[in-house]
This record gives sequence, C-alpha cells and structure tokens, in this order.
Amino acid sequence: MTNTTNYQAKELRSRRLGAILKAGVYLMLALWALLVLFPFYYMILTSLKSFGSYNAEFTPKLYTLTPTLENFRTAFSAVPLGDYFLNTLIFTVITTTIMLVVSVLAAFAFARLDFPGKRFAFTFLLSLMMIPSELVVITNYVTVTNLDLRNTFTGLILPSVASVFYIYLLKENFAQIPDELYLASKVDGTTDMKFLIKVVLPICKPTVITVIILKVIECWNSYVWPRLATDNPEYFLVSNGIQAIRESGFGRDNVPAMMAAVVVVSAPLIALFFIFRNKIMEGVSRGGLKG
Repeated sequence: MTNTTNYQAKELRSRRLGAILKAGVYLMLALWALLVLFPFYYMILTSLKSFGSYNAEFTPKLYTLTPTLENFRTAFSAVPLGDYFLNTLIFTVITTTIMLVVSVLAAFAFARLDFPGKRFAFTFLLSLMMIPSELVVITNYVTVTNLDLRNTFTGLILPSVASVFYIYLLKENFAQIPDELYLASKVDGTTDMKFLIKVVLPICKPTVITVIILKVIECWNSYVWPRLATDNPEYFLVSNGIQAIRESGFGRDNVPAMMAAVVVVSAPLIALFFIFRNKIMEGVSRGGLKG
C-alpha cells in the first residue's frame, strides 16, 4: 500500500512539474510572438491614423479611435504604386518559373542520373553557397551593363534564375524516392523526363511548393539588385517604389501614408505565408530527412 501511495505521489509531482514546464514554454513563446508581431501591429496601426492625429501624439499611442483609409489613397497617388505592383508581378512570375525549371532539372540530374564528374560538379556547386551573394553583385552589374541589359526585365531577371540552395534542397528530396521506382520505370520504357513529371514531382510536391513560395518571397522583397539594374521608373519594383516615396521627402513627412504603402506591399506575402504555411513546414522538414 505504501509503495502504491509513493508511486502515485511521484506521478502527481511529475505531472505537476511537466505542467509547469509546459506553461513556462508557452509563456515564453507567447512573449516572443508579441515581440515579433508588435512591429507589424504598429505598422498597421500607424497606417490607419490620420496625418493630423499622428503628428499630434507627443508619445506614440498603441490604439486609435478614429481609423481612416485615406493614407492608402495618398500612398497610391504619391507614386505609381500600381505600376510597380505590375512590374513586380511580372518579375516574380517569370523569375520563379525559370528558376523552378532550372532547379528541378539540375536536382533530378544530380539525384538520379549518372555522368562523369557528377560528384565533383555537385561538390563544386555546393561550394558556391560559401560565397556571399553581395560579392557577385558588382560582377553581375558589369556583365548586365556590358550586354546593354540595364533598365530591362531581362537584366532584372537573369541573375536570379538559378539557386544553389534550391537545387540542393530538391536534390536531397528527389534522392529519397526509392531506387526501385526508378528502375521499374526504366524496365517499362519510361523516359527520365516522364518519370520526373509523372512520379518525382507529385511525390515531392510539398518541397516544390515550398521552393516556389520561398522564391516568390525572395523576388517580392528584392531590393539591392533592382536598385542597381534600373534607374528608369518604368521598371521599378515595389521595393523601389517604397524607397522612392521615402527619398522624395513625402514618406518622411507623412509617416502614416508611408506605413500604408508598406502594408499594401507586405499584405500579399503575409497572405501567401498563412495560406501555405503548412506546405512550407512540410517541405522544409522533408528536405532534411532521410527515409
């Protein structure tokens, strides 16, 4: 009886300790979430404040009793933000499509095909990940300028059509497909391209979707290269538009309108992440696991 009582007491203490630790973890996560999300909240809040009420605040207020959408109209009238959205959409769609084709074909070749120098080529490709992208910006700029591709969509797109990281991620995922499937397809006379389209891509769909989403986010947030590759407003992306608002002095004077422009630019990416967040988590986790 005593042993049973002691066991129950230990079990109760263990459960209490587990509950306390779990509550502590959730508390820390909640605090971290508040810390991360607060800038987004303040950005949206400021965009809903009128110019007069914002300037009248001696100390920033974390609420507003008179929200307004006037700042969004002002932001679109300050610069042709709609044209910048269209340019960004064209740039993102074309760049992501070309990158996906290049990365999928390269990853499949490294994962399934046998050719001389395969191991060396893949090792060399991985070594390129050690080179910061900032080091090749000047080289790309000189190359694009010499080819007379500045202020063109071609010049904007070309440096972003290949990614070592995405090739590696897809290659590791493709390699997890059992060899028996590939050998069976060869016995049936299936070509490598047909096997890639009919078998590999459907099985690895979460990872492919993850790559697409990450590339879309990368293109949408692209700033340094578009600033170098074009100085013609006809080819400005949304990042250039935000910078143009700030540099014109309008954004520094009218902070609520500036924040409204940032909200408009950020909204598509936030919506994209929330819609496909499960696919992103699944794709990343599958890319790093064997079996």
